[in-house]
Amino acid sequence: MGIFSSEKDEPRGSDSSQGPPAFSDNVDNGDGLTSDNADQLQRHLGNRQIQLIAIGGSIGTALFVSIGSGLYRGGPGNLLLAYGIQSIVLAMVNNCTAEMTTAYPVSGGFIRHAGHWVDDALGFMVGWNFFFYEALLIPFEISAFALVISYWSEKVAEPGPTAGIIIGVIACYAFINLLAVGVFGEAEFWLSGGKVILIFSLFFFTFVTMVGGNPQGDAYGFRNWTMGQAFLEYSNGVHEPKGDLGRFEGFIGALTSAVFTVVGPEYISIVAAEAMRPRHYIKNAFKTVYFRFGIFFIGGALAVGIACPARVEQLRDVVLGGSNGDAAASPYVIAMRLLGISVFPDIVNALILTSIFSAGNTYTYCAIRNLYSLSLEGRAPRFLRHCTKKGVPIYCFAVVMVFPILSFVAVSSSSSVAITWFSSLVTGGGLINYIVMCITYIRFHQACKAQGLDRRQLPYYGYFQPWCAYFGLAWMFTVACIYGYTTYLPWSTSTFFSNYTMQLFIPWLFVIWKLVHKTTWVKSKDADLVWEKPTIDAYEMTFLDPPIGFWREMGHLIGIGLKKDKGANRRASVNPQDVVDSRREMQHALHSK
Repeated sequence: MGIFSSEKDEPRGSDSSQGPPAFSDNVDNGDGLTSDNADQLQRHLGNRQIQLIAIGGSIGTALFVSIGSGLYRGGPGNLLLAYGIQSIVLAMVNNCTAEMTTAYPVSGGFIRHAGHWVDDALGFMVGWNFFFYEALLIPFEISAFALVISYWSEKVAEPGPTAGIIIGVIACYAFINLLAVGVFGEAEFWLSGGKVILIFSLFFFTFVTMVGGNPQGDAYGFRNWTMGQAFLEYSNGVHEPKGDLGRFEGFIGALTSAVFTVVGPEYISIVAAEAMRPRHYIKNAFKTVYFRFGIFFIGGALAVGIACPARVEQLRDVVLGGSNGDAAASPYVIAMRLLGISVFPDIVNALILTSIFSAGNTYTYCAIRNLYSLSLEGRAPRFLRHCTKKGVPIYCFAVVMVFPILSFVAVSSSSSVAITWFSSLVTGGGLINYIVMCITYIRFHQACKAQGLDRRQLPYYGYFQPWCAYFGLAWMFTVACIYGYTTYLPWSTSTFFSNYTMQLFIPWLFVIWKLVHKTTWVKSKDADLVWEKPTIDAYEMTFLDPPIGFWREMGHLIGIGLKKDKGANRRASVNPQDVVDSRREMQHALHSK
């Protein structure tokens, strides 16, 4: 056998032809099987942890700092329009991913779905795309952390202190992710809670100051939206088109910011394999995505456009690099300084630090789990499958922790330059993820129709399908092609590769894997809609009490209802007969029509 497994070596996790998954290493001689999954990951994440992890992955530096670039290039009107449209389209993608993930909450989430229902080569391509996407976001967040912390002292931006900060953050990420997943979930719960406090604090700041509650007594209201300031002509210091074309390009500039900022469903899909009650907790997490898009992203775009003038000198310096990486890079902090507000900017920057740290922590977790899922499917070396007794893929952890070292580029250049470079590089990778999610759902929908599976019987039923998937696919593909168009005006080789590296090189992974392994497109009538579902169904049957809601779990933190609620009570093992019965029931449902 080689370091990459193949069908000749051993069956992959996606192969259901072997009957119920073998648990040869996890046999309980008393009741049955002790494994929670068809692999070595363990389901320890509760409802409140998953909800906050979903927020932690979707809200990071971009919503508080990088959003300023979209505001400057397009104005508040274009920014709100871009964030609104992108949020609506991504909600359509979420509608697709939610249906597949709640029914099949497997390790690797949407990545393994793509390889299982579309083409193994597509799973290979999107798996490595998502890995590099997540892994490169880690140094992005660390560089942003070093930038924001220099707000309190310019000396921190010097090479020596910057290197020390980077080492400290990397060490913290390593410590949290080396422990059991429950420790990660608890840490992310509290860190993400800080994000929620921050965003609502900024909403409160915007409302109070716009009606006159500021040191200047200036009730500025929607002043930044008047006198032609809402829809500005695009400007990047070099290319400055005029008229309607300029305003349209201003929208594209704001859309580029929205594409990088508005994210979410992919993180829930990845964390599903370690959810304690996946059928309930993951379903609830996907449902709240729609509210998060509306409140955090659309609301955030509205608030920042009200509070901060789009073409103020301080914001221009941050966006175009004239400030050489001033730590007051957040447009909210700029607005506070313009109004003469003190103390609150320090509090906001402190909370932004926790937001940045939390996002980087989530990216580290997702990169590790993604690499592990690739190894399960034979798309990465087999030795990466090894997990510690606490369910941590230790060798995957070691590989991922190499990528944060890239954040040391902030030592030789500046943190602001590093942030711009990393954000441009990974934006294309995020769009590829969404394109593959839509393609996968279209094939899944066709398979359900061909095999007579009633989708209304699934834990989550996606409405307006498959039209949401088709529209999402068309939109994401179009944006992936055009968002870096300013590369050509004038031509810039470095900008071209920072914007289009992922689009140029990732599709070749599909071609190479398909040619080498001679994979075939999965036919709708042959798609395996049984897969690991019986194992997960049997696992859900081990619980003796109904699931606990989010707010009840929150109450448990302070001792409310702790003795009464026993949602985590379960049999010590999975009954093998439950797996067999669930598989037989699923197969009967597929062949009865």
